[in-house]
Order: sequence, then structure tokens, then C-alpha cells
Amino acid sequence: MEFCYVYQKKEPQQVKFFLKEQGISKGLLAKIKFQGGKIFVNERVENVLYPLKTEDKIRVIVPDEGSHESLLPDDTPIAIVYEDEHLLVVNKPAGIPSIPAQYHPNGTMANRVKAYYQKQGYKDQVIHVVTRLDRDTSGLMLFARHGFAHALLDKELYKKKLHKKYQAIISGNLSTLESHDLIKLPILRDPSSIIKRQTGFNGKSAETEYWLKQHNEEFAIVDIQLHTGRTHQIRVHFSAIGFPLVGDELYSGVMTDSIQRQALHCAKLEFIHPFTKEKLYFKQELPHDMKELEQMIEMR
Repeated sequence: MEFCYVYQKKEPQQVKFFLKEQGISKGLLAKIKFQGGKIFVNERVENVLYPLKTEDKIRVIVPDEGSHESLLPDDTPIAIVYEDEHLLVVNKPAGIPSIPAQYHPNGTMANRVKAYYQKQGYKDQVIHVVTRLDRDTSGLMLFARHGFAHALLDKELYKKKLHKKYQAIISGNLSTLESHDLIKLPILRDPSSIIKRQTGFNGKSAETEYWLKQHNEEFAIVDIQLHTGRTHQIRVHFSAIGFPLVGDELYSGVMTDSIQRQALHCAKLEFIHPFTKEKLYFKQELPHDMKELEQMIEMR
């Protein structure tokens, strides 16, 4: 893959410093140098010490990544929401892990995306997960198609410029639920479990903002914006304030016949494209199980 730039500054600058400003790390420069990449300035091969002048044209050839041989492909089709040469956005079903782990080395979204890349014959087949979702959370997931895109998107995440917005269905004494609030409760690991989290004074700071969308006497639908990204953050926070997610057995949620998992869905993704600088916005409707609950709320 190649990336092209035009040097616009009046003062000379070495190639390595210019490329650092474009987000190319030392690690990626090393890969370009030692794994078959090239740097051209005005179509001549140059090294990173070359002094750039105004209007110089820089072309960077990044070597192909190949694939992780240990990651098994899974031929289950994926629901593609958006794709270009740098990004892939998919709609993850509930019940599917984002990435492999000890007890589920296959059948994850990463395995499915690997099989898709293979079928398409893509040269870059390393799977770069930018935004993960819990196994039983449905909705939008973002993958980077190559390592450079992943690095730039990670910077956007760090700067809180990549926004994930969720919808959840909760229950509890809804007469006490605020129409809008910011939950600010630190989160730490529950000492009695390797999976469960809890709120507590010694935890890491966590902020969850929500807006009440609609409700009846039993259930409420809330729109949610995360301002931090702690494990199980939404589930822990709503349980802590007395409104656990419906179907979330781990955090004392009400169990119903309508849904067999926590009623949580990543409904929106919003960020700036790392290369085109276009503002991207994606929306995914609720899946069938949460839609059924939503209709019940509307009918009552």
C-alpha cells in the first residue's frame, strides 16, 4: 500500500520528522526500511534523513502485512456496514466474541473477518480490531484494514474523538430515573470474580452519560454516550444506580423470555476518516430481540 504527500513548509525538514507528523511511527519506518518498503521523493528513492523542500512530492510504500497464521478463518458471513481500503465497519450479532480467547479460539468476529479477507484476496490480512464489544453486546464494530490505519484510529480513541453510542433497555424503579444524567463512578475488578467488575473508591475513573428515550412502568430505553472505556462500564454503572440492563444476569438484571442476553447495542459510530479527513457517521437499528422489547414498551 502506498501513501502520498506534498511538502508545503518553507523551511527544510528531514523526511523522518515529516512522516512522524503524518502519524508514521518509528516502528512503521523500521518496517518500511527492513521489510521491503520504500520512500520516494520526487520519484527518487531517498532515506529518512533527506531534507525536504517546498513542493517536494513524497510517496511511501508500506510492505504488505500478510496474516496471523495462528488465527483460524471462520467462513460465517459478516454483515458489512461500510468498507474502503483503510476501514471496515461491521454489524456484530449478539453471542459472538470480538476476538479469540483461551476457551473460544474460533467463531469470533476476528475469525470471520479473516475468512472474508482471504476470500477477497487482500494482501493485508492481519486483523486490526479498533472497537471491541462484549460477547453478548450487538452492534457496530470498527476494524482497520492495515496497521497504519489502526495506529491513527487509536490516536483518535485516545483523544476521545472516536465516539461510540449505545442503546440499552433497563429496569428498576423508573419513577426515580432522571431524564438525563452523567454517571461518574470509578470501576474496579470484583475480588470475588475474574470476570465481574464493581464500582468503588479505589477504581479507575469512569463516566457514562445517558438520555431517557422512552419508558413504561417496567422498562426504559436509554441512549448512552461513553466518555471512558472501562470493562463492562455500561452494565456496571446502570446496575450501581439501581437500573440494571434487562437480561444481564451477571449484574442482577431482570430476566425475560424476550431476550437472553444483556439488552445492549452499539447503535452509532462517529469519527473522522484518518486519511480522507471526512466525517463518518454510521447508525445500526436494534436487533430483533431488543426490537421486541422496544415494541412492548411502546404498546403499554
